[in-house]
Amino acid sequence: MPEWLLGTVGFGYADWQDVFYPPETKPAEYLSFYAKHFEAVELDTTFHAAPTPERVRRWAEATPQTFRFCVKTPKDITHAPGLAGRSRQMVEFLDTVRAFGEKLGPVLLQFPPAFDASEAPELRMFLRGLPRDVRLAVEFRHPSWDADATADLLREHGACRVAADYLQEPGKLVATADFLYVRWIGIHGRFPTLDRERIDTTERLEWWKERIGALEAVRTVWGFVNNDYSGYAVATCNRMKRLVGQPVRATSNPAQGELFS
Repeated sequence: MPEWLLGTVGFGYADWQDVFYPPETKPAEYLSFYAKHFEAVELDTTFHAAPTPERVRRWAEATPQTFRFCVKTPKDITHAPGLAGRSRQMVEFLDTVRAFGEKLGPVLLQFPPAFDASEAPELRMFLRGLPRDVRLAVEFRHPSWDADATADLLREHGACRVAADYLQEPGKLVATADFLYVRWIGIHGRFPTLDRERIDTTERLEWWKERIGALEAVRTVWGFVNNDYSGYAVATCNRMKRLVGQPVRATSNPAQGELFS
């Protein structure tokens, strides 16, 4: 079995108040409370704007030594034209998030759906300009990347190909590094509130556990659940934790959050 580090995509959701976060919890206290329940988080806020080094240090100081942060690359790098020329901007972003120190996990590069395999030369030039001491997880959303050449390109640079579940039939899992980065995302905006599981995802999560366990090269699995996957990421992440044999701490109101046993 690989080592599993599981968490959610983001942590600062108002819908989690009184369900996950106790009623008296202030937003400034969310992260430290969250870190008592999960070992890692994917920071989606960095997609919209790069943080300052001071903010990175504050995040790090709010969590225990064993906690890990995975950060999403800003969209003005991944979603702007001329990727090959943005290596320097990416290096500056990596220099900023290095303020996490040992708490920095893989950095996520999520490319837009229109970014297809014709951009492979641009991607190769971009990756060549980056340091090798930071782990990179690359998510493609265009089917043209489903080729052996993609895996070869990522292995060349020690990058992981992200495995993402948008509630479509997951494709073949490909290990291109000694770690795997999994995102259970779902479909954006399909639930009116994000405070309870509305779909029982147990069977699908068991599918993921079985397939990931068959990847002999993978030593560490970083897995993050989005609210859109089932309606409430906390309960679904805890469901996955139980499946892989990890302890789960009680939440503020577990009966409200979890509709399925």
